Amino acid sequence: MGWNKKVLRVNLTEGTCTVEPLNMEWANEYLGSRGLATKYLVSEIDPKVDPLSPENKMIMSTGPLTGTMASTGGRYSVVTKGPLTGAIACSNSGGFFGAEMKFAGWDMIIFEGRSPKPVYLYVEDDKVQLIDASDLWGKSCWETEETIKHMHQDPLVRVCSIGLAGENQVLFACIVNDLHRAAGRSGVGAVMGSKNLKAVALRGTKGVAGIKDMKAFLKITAEKKKVLADNAVTGQGLPKYGTQVLMNVINEIGALPTRNHRNVQFEEASQISAEAMHEKRPTDGKTHLVTNAACFGCTIACGRISEIDKGHFTVVNKPEYWGASGGLEYEAAWALGAANGVGDLEALQYANLLCNQQGMDPISFGATIGAVMELYEMGVLTKEQLGVEAPFGSAEALATLSELTARGEGFGKEIGQGSKRLCTKYGHPELSMTVKSQEFPAYDARGIQGMGLTYATSNRGACHLRSYTVASEVLGIPVKTDPLATEGKPELVKAFQDATAVFDAAGICVFTSFAWTVADVQPQIEAACEGDWSMEKLNAMGERIWNMERVFNNAAGFSRKDDDLPPRLKTEAAQTGPAKGLVSGIDKMLPEYYAIRGWTEEGVPTRETLDRLGL
Repeated sequence: MGWNKKVLRVNLTEGTCTVEPLNMEWANEYLGSRGLATKYLVSEIDPKVDPLSPENKMIMSTGPLTGTMASTGGRYSVVTKGPLTGAIACSNSGGFFGAEMKFAGWDMIIFEGRSPKPVYLYVEDDKVQLIDASDLWGKSCWETEETIKHMHQDPLVRVCSIGLAGENQVLFACIVNDLHRAAGRSGVGAVMGSKNLKAVALRGTKGVAGIKDMKAFLKITAEKKKVLADNAVTGQGLPKYGTQVLMNVINEIGALPTRNHRNVQFEEASQISAEAMHEKRPTDGKTHLVTNAACFGCTIACGRISEIDKGHFTVVNKPEYWGASGGLEYEAAWALGAANGVGDLEALQYANLLCNQQGMDPISFGATIGAVMELYEMGVLTKEQLGVEAPFGSAEALATLSELTARGEGFGKEIGQGSKRLCTKYGHPELSMTVKSQEFPAYDARGIQGMGLTYATSNRGACHLRSYTVASEVLGIPVKTDPLATEGKPELVKAFQDATAVFDAAGICVFTSFAWTVADVQPQIEAACEGDWSMEKLNAMGERIWNMERVFNNAAGFSRKDDDLPPRLKTEAAQTGPAKGLVSGIDKMLPEYYAIRGWTEEGVPTRETLDRLGL
């Protein structure tokens, strides 16, 4: 589709919706989605703004391949200043919402100000209106989506919304679309809640238009879909097992963070793995996994649809959770499971359903529970405070704390602030496994050294999706590197960071990068978008996006001291597995990374670097 060349600006304070042309000069430099929306954001807000104030803005943005027949072209990004981190936040989601935005004729929606009362935005092609959402406030994401579709008598309306977590300003609240897809990290749902914006509902009937060379585009997208189908990861592993295929793999190489990163292997990993999801339960003879599922335009179909054991203690009297719904991805299964020492697959699914229902990031939530359990075992937190006995391994504690956090009740309010604030309050900030206050994903930096540097330097706080060096260090894609070595990792991390920025800006899923490189994306963009899109230009664009985000963070107050890992990963060696005896080599890798980036020793892009990138 290239671009629709239209931006919708919604001033929630004034209750106005205005149309403006897309800045095509910027589109030529930043392409779309993460890149272009970030350019808009950094041009319009003060980097030091309070993320939950009306002065912060929130942008929902598509890429030029969103809504097209390019495989996985269903992505959209939510860009804002994140309340969990205070850094730039870009949270990406699949499903069908992004494509619908393009079908309605819009590239981007900019939200500013704060509504005096709860509202939702309804967009039907060029018809746009803010509608009173007072009766939706207090409802879950599931109820909100169902209610909006019923109100408009249209089951094809696509909805993204916040649940109680976003309303209550849980700092890792997410925005949920299509019931179980989410713009998940950094607290974008809390920003949406702070604006009294309950939901965005889209209905687009304009379809795809504006492809520069349709014949060439159809040919190249068909060729690239075959590349995905022929690849062992995107053609076989992900469709059958989803991202959960990694659970046993990462455990075996000694890089599965367990019990708040005290250990690097989980003895019950096999019980919460992809393989376990395929096995028949002894209780009812059914498998946990019902089927796989795909987002718009996706030929991979890594999504999981699961059905919980109706007799499990978490749901035995709660039929609202009995149906088939979004199942566990690897990150969620790890965060809710191994991070807490919980090996009960059904309990993990219950917590996962609550995260989907009320709009919480399961990574930050689960990792925060890991910190809570460690504080409990140390005697710092008590049953009286928590409302439940909470040792590592307690499925009952996981379920109870999930309910309290989802509803914003009791100790759940403190959990909703994330592990950094919670651990600091109770005198043990070192027990928060975070970078820039955002919790780690499911890879231990001692067992996969490149991921330690990835976490430390990620612009949105600890994140695996900004530079998935696991592809190289574990899976051998595009080349195999030693996960236990630090040599060459700064170059590897930079290459992955810049390339991922291109995938994100295009509006496609980063999982395609298991089979594709930027060289596979380039001809698709070239055929779809006006102008010249050479490899040289795209590579420079990826680097430009990364540095733009860094400049914003520096201006917001971040510096070299924030590009660091918790003491545990630098001083407590892995006790088992291939990484036994190793700590993270972050202190060696970071200066090399800065030099390769063209930054000063303090992590600030030099004038020369900024000039070269046109920043």
